[in-house]
Amino acid sequence: MSYYNQSPDVFSTRYLSKLRSKILACPYFAVNNLNRDFVGTKGFSVVFQRSHLEEVERQFPFFKPYLDKALEPSCNAFYLNPLLLKQGSRVDPHIDRSLRSYCKTIEPPLLVSVLYVQVPDSLQGGELVLRNHRQQVGFIYPRTNTLLCFQGDLTHSVNAVAVPGERLSLVCEQYCLEEKELQDIPEFVIESRAATPKANKTRH
Repeated sequence: MSYYNQSPDVFSTRYLSKLRSKILACPYFAVNNLNRDFVGTKGFSVVFQRSHLEEVERQFPFFKPYLDKALEPSCNAFYLNPLLLKQGSRVDPHIDRSLRSYCKTIEPPLLVSVLYVQVPDSLQGGELVLRNHRQQVGFIYPRTNTLLCFQGDLTHSVNAVAVPGERLSLVCEQYCLEEKELQDIPEFVIESRAATPKANKTRH
């Protein structure tokens, strides 16, 4: 991979519509549980090891086509999160290390996969900016039904959305961990700020 690649028109319109509806209706979907870099965003997160992929698909069957397409066979731990931005939302520059809350020594993911589920035709802002240290290596205009993969060690940000509308993506950080690191990662857990009994308690 040369920093990133994009695949357009990866799913049917019917699947994208179903995926959007299921994400927005999910009881875990709420103000984001991610860190302060994610300004004005909504979503939830699913942490899992490859050994529990079937459990993810059982609880979230609408993720299965995406996971079948996006998951890298060599990776064994994943941080999956729908991400909704609206007018005024942005994501400040950062490198993904979301599993560090479980294992402090963990390195960035091997890669990050992003499916653009919904992007307004009139979108202004909301571009993904990729940097390798100080060098800008990507400036990506999101397009509905495009699957983007980029190197996990790149600094990245999303420019503020300047117009009304919703920009919805499905993001998966994909890690290739040593056995010792993997022992610190939950086999399956849901992270959410939603006021539901199961949220934050589904750890195995």
